[in-house]
Amino acid sequence: MKGLTLTPLFSAMALTLALSACSDNNLESVQSSQAPNAVATASTSQEVSNPFFKPYDTFMEIPDFDNIKNEHFLPAFEAGITERKAEINAIANNADAATFANTIEAMEFSGALLTKVSGVFYNLTGAHTNPEIQAISKQVSPMLSSASDDIFLNDKLFQRVKAVYNQADTYQLNTAQTKLLEDTYKRFTRGGANLSAEDKNTLRALNEQIGKLNLEFGDNLLAETNAFELVIDNAADLAGLPQDIIDTAAATATKRGHEGKWVFTTSRPSITPFLTYAENRDLREALFKGYIERANNNNANDNKAGLAKIAALRAEKANLMGYKTHAHFVLEERTAKTPENVYALLDKVWPAALAQANAEVADMQAVIDSQGGDFTLQAWDWWYYSDQIRVAKYDFNEQQTRPYFSLESTLEGVFYTANRLFGITVKERTDLPKYHPDVRTWEVYDKDGSLMAIFLGDYYVRDSKRGGAWMNAFRSQSNMNGVESKPIIVNVLNYPRPTGDEPSLLTFDEASTLFHEFGHALHGMLSKVEYASQSGTSVPRDYVEFPSQVMENWMTQPEVLAQFAKHYKTGEVIPTELVKKIQAASKFNQGFATVEYMAATKLDLDWHTLTDTKLRDAAEFEAESLANMGLIKEIAPRYRSSYFSHIFAGGYSAGYYSYLWSDILGADAFEAFKENGIFDPATAQAFRDNILSQGGSADPMQLYRQFRGKDAGIEPLLRSRGLLEDNAAE
Repeated sequence: MKGLTLTPLFSAMALTLALSACSDNNLESVQSSQAPNAVATASTSQEVSNPFFKPYDTFMEIPDFDNIKNEHFLPAFEAGITERKAEINAIANNADAATFANTIEAMEFSGALLTKVSGVFYNLTGAHTNPEIQAISKQVSPMLSSASDDIFLNDKLFQRVKAVYNQADTYQLNTAQTKLLEDTYKRFTRGGANLSAEDKNTLRALNEQIGKLNLEFGDNLLAETNAFELVIDNAADLAGLPQDIIDTAAATATKRGHEGKWVFTTSRPSITPFLTYAENRDLREALFKGYIERANNNNANDNKAGLAKIAALRAEKANLMGYKTHAHFVLEERTAKTPENVYALLDKVWPAALAQANAEVADMQAVIDSQGGDFTLQAWDWWYYSDQIRVAKYDFNEQQTRPYFSLESTLEGVFYTANRLFGITVKERTDLPKYHPDVRTWEVYDKDGSLMAIFLGDYYVRDSKRGGAWMNAFRSQSNMNGVESKPIIVNVLNYPRPTGDEPSLLTFDEASTLFHEFGHALHGMLSKVEYASQSGTSVPRDYVEFPSQVMENWMTQPEVLAQFAKHYKTGEVIPTELVKKIQAASKFNQGFATVEYMAATKLDLDWHTLTDTKLRDAAEFEAESLANMGLIKEIAPRYRSSYFSHIFAGGYSAGYYSYLWSDILGADAFEAFKENGIFDPATAQAFRDNILSQGGSADPMQLYRQFRGKDAGIEPLLRSRGLLEDNAAE
């Protein structure tokens, strides 16, 4: 799957609601929105010195990164919590009868300063962190958890919310208002509002403990990832590697103090090509094991005890809330509804995927045997030998695609596709504030010529950035109280830096990731809702990946490739023959890709369907889980427990299945474009009107049915992966 997109942290009030789960379902990087014209009630000296205490004096009120310093965060968080507490108390103590406007909307509009500082801070924790930010995060996490609990567990406030909920029929609410009311009520009940006083105190303690452990997990993993390096001092050990990969490794070595050598790390742009092309099998094994053993080395950064404690505490919290397991608690609010439904879906796909993976193993073992190898295929061999088969079967390997997918040309392709589909255009700005020199900024204009959004792109790997790829928001779209707030959206990825005179060159898969993440960005930028808590990607976790999965499809279309896939030196359009090879190879190795993903998904569900609070031995639990699912030894799960940050440091606990769930929707939705034309204006407008613009303002599956005219079927996904029997010979 593509890298993570981090889902919504709602609006000012909804940030409060979400932070109740900060300890439990905390997103890897908080996507938040800024209420219009947010100004804190702070002292004159603070207003002068702290950029958060006044409107940003910048274009479109982009965060004033040039003047925001680490020391500004904690005072702003403290002031924001205090301000929001006063606003909530005013709502709870209002002498007037509770109404939708003076209770539900009032909460939605509260907490502007807290949302403002959170939007910046939690973006930086993922994209450009440092020890000081990490320390602040540890200090702020329990503060936010406690402040959020103060809202959810405020009985006077809950009684007002409940009164409005019970009288909903009298308010003549529209669809978005009805959903806001229902979601607010649910968040209170799921946040413990109906618990006894004793149980509320227990819940507070659980939230605080889980939040602390989430942060420790992420910090340990970052430290382990940054610490590992494979240092090569013999050029012979580079045999098989493309020159651009060798050059990048030399640059990494210089940066890390190994002048004249080559360094490979566990970042994807480094490890993937090494495993694919390096002829030295022992070194492939060393790098692979360096990756899969992260935070599992019985040192100060080991995550096993912490993750086991997280799982136990989540089970305890679920039981306290009246749920059988943490997965039952989480999935109640997702489109899947229950873990049983998710397991059922996985059971439909797993047999075909595993059978295909076993066939792929047999093919690779045959290659090893034909070459006189005296060993059986191991997990660290998969990329190397599968690439040989790809070359032999399709006369294709991804390195052939790199010259045609520079970062710059691929961005042009992304913008071209968005323009053809939705009429939007972009204009790059180099004079706007940014949080790191790598960041690029564009103004985004709608088809009527109006300025619609600001888009930031942060594309290069660096030590201050966590791995993966994601979309986030510094400010979400809203139109609250008639005041329009235009979104400020960012895509963060980890591509190799340009080396020498060469630009950053991407593989076909890496270029596809750029399309994927921009699909999330479009979801945020094309949002057209009233309430910030319903904006853009503020949708169920198993629905949020859907628009981005759809966007990937245009990347593979010859008509689109012809527009941007051009050789970075000659300008030659990617040859038709190479495009045919890409398409022919698109279903190759899908047994592996599906199985490694599903293994991580099943591991996630197994950890979160625990019914008791017994502390498990993490290594034994994982081994038993993988054995029960029948995972073959030649494939490791995409994420092992100790570095599964999606579920132990982020917001995907009991939800990593979401990629597959969303991929079903994505494959089915693209069928509509294939039926009517990939740039058919009516289909594109229907997708924008029913999906991208609606955010979380209505039931997501109803929105899907409005677009597609039916529920999604699983066949398009299986067909696209070559997992249907009628595709077996393809």
